[in-house]
Amino acid sequence: MTELAYGFITGILFGFFLQKGRVLRYDKQLGALRLADFTIVKFMLSHIVVAMAGIYLLYDLGLVKLAVKPTVLGGVIVGGLIFGAGWGLAGYCPGTAVAALGEGRLDAAFAILGMLVGASLYAEAFPWLKATVLTWGDYGKITLPQVLGVNHWVVIAAVAALTLLLLLALEKHEAARPALKLQQRPPGGAPRQE
Repeated sequence: MTELAYGFITGILFGFFLQKGRVLRYDKQLGALRLADFTIVKFMLSHIVVAMAGIYLLYDLGLVKLAVKPTVLGGVIVGGLIFGAGWGLAGYCPGTAVAALGEGRLDAAFAILGMLVGASLYAEAFPWLKATVLTWGDYGKITLPQVLGVNHWVVIAAVAALTLLLLLALEKHEAARPALKLQQRPPGGAPRQE
């Protein structure tokens, strides 16, 4: 029961940060897909570093166990392409869809419905996928520290440093160019002047 409570609390906090980070907005989603607005990229990178450090800290303290999933390139590549197509079509990823629904954006319900349908199709196709796609490039349960033969804190420090450099570069890039606005076109007309 305690694990469910922790999951519930961290889920609420994650949704709060998604909303406060303004990553639920359509213009931010579209801007990320067009590589014109890096708000979502910066949000995701910072959360990855915090989660990576937090999980390994809890692991080192003996408070959690790692459940490493197998690295299967076929599943990652095909799944990533499907995920990207779904994000592009719906304008939401799983986390932002649930948070957007909580914010009252009813269009997110269709994205969630699509995810449920996709999960059902995956479950039905799993026997076939397990014998085909999920065997392509199967490297087993590995982690980057294991592959490199170093302590996990070395990898975390390197990822954090690279992330910080990337975030600074993105900030500099965004400050150097004027903000791009999505122009709305009236039906059959020229772009509206603002």
